[in-house]
Amino acid sequence: MVSGLIEGMPVFVKELIAGGVAGGFAKTVVAPLERIKILFQTRRAEFHSLGLLGSFSKIAKTEGVLGFYRGNGASVARIVPYAALHYMTYEEYRRWIILGFPGFGRGPVLDLIAGSFAGGTAVLFTYPLDLVRTKLAYQAMQVVESSKLSVQRHTPSDLVYKGIRDCFSKIYKEAGVRGLYRGVAPSLYGIFPYAGLKFYLYEEMKSHVSENHKKDITVKLVCGSVAGLLGQTFTYPLDVVRRQMQVVPSVAIGFTVYDVVKAFLQVPSRDDQTVVEVKNNQPSSLPSPPSLSETHQ
Repeated sequence: MVSGLIEGMPVFVKELIAGGVAGGFAKTVVAPLERIKILFQTRRAEFHSLGLLGSFSKIAKTEGVLGFYRGNGASVARIVPYAALHYMTYEEYRRWIILGFPGFGRGPVLDLIAGSFAGGTAVLFTYPLDLVRTKLAYQAMQVVESSKLSVQRHTPSDLVYKGIRDCFSKIYKEAGVRGLYRGVAPSLYGIFPYAGLKFYLYEEMKSHVSENHKKDITVKLVCGSVAGLLGQTFTYPLDVVRRQMQVVPSVAIGFTVYDVVKAFLQVPSRDDQTVVEVKNNQPSSLPSPPSLSETHQ
């Protein structure tokens, strides 16, 4: 029954599922590090004096294992749609370019372009979620700082935003759709080169791995780690150390889980997909990129 359901799924749906699972899993794995980072930011003196290992120990003793995952639900809710769109649109753009421009080739430029546009697409579709999360996180930090200073400025009744839905509603009423995309330009400037390099480096390194080791999870993790590290270094040279510490484990786990889930969902290899689609289309002259429905016939 499950096998029949998987076989009946369109390829882009399988890629959406694989991308969403990869993003959610990667974010959950690095959640303890994210929790420590937030505590360092909001309670600097208390946790900086303990250091990284001391902070882990304190959370384990005072809050238990679940303490490491506090707030992870909201992070996963944001990252799952972003990662699903990021991975799926990368595959789609890659196929569209190959089918629409047969002479373009499949070298590094293809992955750079497909990865860059995929990153931009994912940001545009999910930016409002990120904006709301940032506003709520900033509000929470203000509440914490006020309570530490014994200032009674923020009570549940006078908070600006009382939740995700309330935050969306108020931003939209104040400035419409434009308000939900306030500040999106810097995000796009950052994601275009990073996303393109990340996909290019990952695929380029995998292409040099022997067939006997291509399915090895350790190899995928190493390729993902290096791709995240180099991609972040090349695109954010002024902020390398801090950002590298945040991204490398997540990128490695994300790429690895994405490939594993695609294999489980029986997604055909890119070469197999392209051969079938080219035979179906048989372009007599330079065609325009096909629609989604044509791509998955």
